[in-house]
Amino acid sequence: MAPAPAADTAPAPDPATDGRPVQIFQVSTLYGAATLAASLDAGQFGPREDHRRLLLISRNAEIPETALRMETMTGYGRIAARFDGVLDWNETIHPYHPAAWAPRPEDAPLWQRVMRTAWDLGTAPVELVVESIQVNPAKALAGCFPESALHVYADGLMSYGPTRNDLAQSIACRIRRVLHLDLVPGLRPLLLSEYGVEPELVPDDAFRAVLAEIAEEAADDPEIVRAAAAEPTALMLGQYLAALDLLTAEEEEELHVRMLRGVTAAGHRSVVFKPHPSAPADYSTALQDEAERSGVRLTVLDGPLLAETFYERCRPRLVVGCFSTALFTAAVYYGVPVARVGTVEVLERLTPFENSNRIPLTVVDHLVADLEQGEEPAVPGAAPDSLTPLVRAVGYCMRHKSHPGMRGEATLFLAEHHGDPGIAHHFDAERLTQLGLPGGTETPGRKGGMQSLRRSLARARRG
Repeated sequence: MAPAPAADTAPAPDPATDGRPVQIFQVSTLYGAATLAASLDAGQFGPREDHRRLLLISRNAEIPETALRMETMTGYGRIAARFDGVLDWNETIHPYHPAAWAPRPEDAPLWQRVMRTAWDLGTAPVELVVESIQVNPAKALAGCFPESALHVYADGLMSYGPTRNDLAQSIACRIRRVLHLDLVPGLRPLLLSEYGVEPELVPDDAFRAVLAEIAEEAADDPEIVRAAAAEPTALMLGQYLAALDLLTAEEEEELHVRMLRGVTAAGHRSVVFKPHPSAPADYSTALQDEAERSGVRLTVLDGPLLAETFYERCRPRLVVGCFSTALFTAAVYYGVPVARVGTVEVLERLTPFENSNRIPLTVVDHLVADLEQGEEPAVPGAAPDSLTPLVRAVGYCMRHKSHPGMRGEATLFLAEHHGDPGIAHHFDAERLTQLGLPGGTETPGRKGGMQSLRRSLARARRG
């Protein structure tokens, strides 16, 4: 824990703020920053002249010093131009790690003074816009400014899942809304819904315009030029699942090889692989060997670029991944057919059950074609009627104490579908047994389990 800074007098008003309120936008990825840029362009934070806007960058990688810096990524400059200044969270709390450090409640006023001085905030009121409010650094930032209103933005498929940790009421009561992209039209986010926070869509056209702006800056990027010259028809997405302990490094490398085999079997002869920015440099070795055996031209796009930049410049006919959000940006914003590889295996080994990757895996498994099973790649489109009840049932099983009102619908859904081949692998029998839900197993120690389940079903059907 960082030592508390020495107390001092309140800072004098800073003339640089010109009396305007300050909005601080905390980001850790360029994709998240692009989401915020689209929201600003759409007027969701009011006229620019009404506020002083500051971009607060945090590098949350395990070893931040070795991670790719957002400032080096293509398109960053255009996004940063929407703000009146850029701040560095890592430098502010150095030498502590952004994922670990938070102020003690009694030290929060002192830390706020330090930040107001370091960031030239003066005495202006501060509004916070953060990602992942349930963990640091967003949680720490909210603690340093306990009187500030909070806006949460979600930049991926995790917004459709439940909040992974309980929030202190002192934070929850300040959250005004959840801004999110319409990645699965018709599916409503569960994130923060237990606190009564309403979701708000970031307009599609605004986000698409920001992506086009980033791609324009990348027009002469050597990596993009090299990839475009290969005339690729398919893109494979790496996620670096080994870093999340979902796969070993060897298993993830084999997953990429499986993607290439599936793409080759689908008739593609020029393929681009976009590794995760944190992935080891030699991850493409096995892929290159497989490409040579298959007679496929493989291009590795390992520069500091968003995958969406490639969609804009090279217009692929297929995008393949495991459960990446970039699958849905390809489909929703560019109309590119998508397919999945390895999703079921990752879903089966995911632990604990409340792991926040579960809902992204569930959504991809349910909507995206399985390339290895010969399913035809397609653009998923709007959520089918089957998706919402599945996501809500999985969400209830993940965080049942936070969503007791969803028990009835989860019970009805599982009573009807828990044995369906496309549904059963989304639920763990042990978890269903613990919760007394259909699909679980009755044990000698659970007397009256079936009677209790019947009563629950009866109540659920009565509404």
